[in-house]
Amino acid sequence: MPEDGSTHQKRAFVRRHVSLRRRVVRATFYVLLLVAGCAAAGFLYFADQVASLQPPANPRADAIVVLTGGFQRIDQAVDLLKSGAGKRLLISGVHPSTTGGQIRRNTQSSADLFKCCVDIGHDAIDTIGNANETANWIRDNRYQSILVVTNNYHMPRSLLELRRANPGIEFIPYPVVNSDLKSTNWLRNPMVLKSILLEYAKFSAASVREALGAHPSSGLRTTQNTTPIVTQ
Repeated sequence: MPEDGSTHQKRAFVRRHVSLRRRVVRATFYVLLLVAGCAAAGFLYFADQVASLQPPANPRADAIVVLTGGFQRIDQAVDLLKSGAGKRLLISGVHPSTTGGQIRRNTQSSADLFKCCVDIGHDAIDTIGNANETANWIRDNRYQSILVVTNNYHMPRSLLELRRANPGIEFIPYPVVNSDLKSTNWLRNPMVLKSILLEYAKFSAASVREALGAHPSSGLRTTQNTTPIVTQ
């Protein structure tokens, strides 16, 4: 029995609708595949850059800042201060309950060194806060060059935030290597892989925010950036 015009039009409409839906699904799949490929390539590039970071052979700057996250970082920063790599040290992001005396004892340093040359910052609660706390300290002391001590995988985001908060200041990376990413198969180490993936995600978000010119929160415990840094 021959189809009438109405039935033919309906079937043609259904075929076009199905075809359009398939094209949309196919295009969406390819876009997602492209995004996933770019993300994977970006991650591998990020990991390679982090793995290649090495401390400078003869570090020298006006002063030193260490971003807290473990006493290994602080030990390294204090050793740099003792060797004369910088005139003064800021330990940024110290928990409010932790005193300078506790840090001094843990680093086995002299009271005279901490009294003359170490400042304790209790205000920063994240990397953005570290950058803003450091900015206040740099402004108060009129420094022009700073050695930055933090973990190797944390260094790219730290430098991004520090340079955003302190335009015109020279920041010299001094990475602390907790995991040797060059000589070990870190892809098979779940803890190291998780740390790098998380840091890559945070770095990517910070980069997008910077590109868009967005203004993040201060990352400080106080609402105003006026809390004094404790001088030991």
